[in-house]
Amino acid sequence: MAIPVIDFSKLNGEERAATLAQIANGCEEWGFFQLVNHGISEELLERVKKVSDEFFKNEREENFKKSTLVQSLNADQKLENVDWEDVITLLDGNEWPSKTPGFKETMEEYRAELKKLAERVMEVMDENLGLPKGYMKKAFNGGEGVDDAFFGTKVSHYPPCPQPELVTGLRAHTDAGGVILLFQDDQVGGLHILKDGEWIDVQPLRNSIVINTGDQIEVLSNGLYKSVWHRVLATPTGNRRSIASFYNPSLKATIAPAPELVEKANQEVNQTYPKFVFGDYLSIYAEQKFLPKEPRFQAVRAM
Repeated sequence: MAIPVIDFSKLNGEERAATLAQIANGCEEWGFFQLVNHGISEELLERVKKVSDEFFKNEREENFKKSTLVQSLNADQKLENVDWEDVITLLDGNEWPSKTPGFKETMEEYRAELKKLAERVMEVMDENLGLPKGYMKKAFNGGEGVDDAFFGTKVSHYPPCPQPELVTGLRAHTDAGGVILLFQDDQVGGLHILKDGEWIDVQPLRNSIVINTGDQIEVLSNGLYKSVWHRVLATPTGNRRSIASFYNPSLKATIAPAPELVEKANQEVNQTYPKFVFGDYLSIYAEQKFLPKEPRFQAVRAM
């Protein structure tokens, strides 16, 4: 079993209806799918790989090898509550790494392209759900014509682990936010999703973009689209590169099931997902990231 691979360029041709259906299936049945021909140039993606790998080698690798995490592994005990991951988060307006030539310029260009792709993917979700064009974008930004949505990029590396049975690359969780766009390593695997009680490998596919839906998409869609448990396993060989960009609601955005979808399901609003401010949800998520999501929805309802 493999997660769906979808040719995004076919939205613009005779196969539009079939492609919309494939994306709907990816959202409804999987919560994960891979896009090819997504409009981001191969040349840019190759530069992203190059500067990310150089950044880790020049600016992160030595510190990782000296870290408490690596030292702890030598005790031969299973490590709980930690991840075998080196990570930084890139945000507009933050200080970025400056020692690796081309890193900032390349990643700024990449982030701009990814944000546009995220908004195109959300428009497709709007269309598939029968919502007005731009519904999700407006909800995430807190209004029409507002640009307050959070867009962050995590640059992660999962270095070779001498005892992968003792630690997880990244513990199982669902994502708190909206649409996640992952540019994963095309050589080193390790990402799994939970599908029908079974962990499925997200197969490396050169220069594809993996899309997954977060908790807020589940709420907006009134549960038609689900956020899915996923994890990364540590591996004894290969340094896995993983660049995940998150298009999330602004902290002040109010999130609730789309009224059209509540009516369609013929449900009372208070029987479905709660209405809440995303910042409140995020504060609960920070404490409960690696736990089931349903209690998070209950906790935010009570706020």
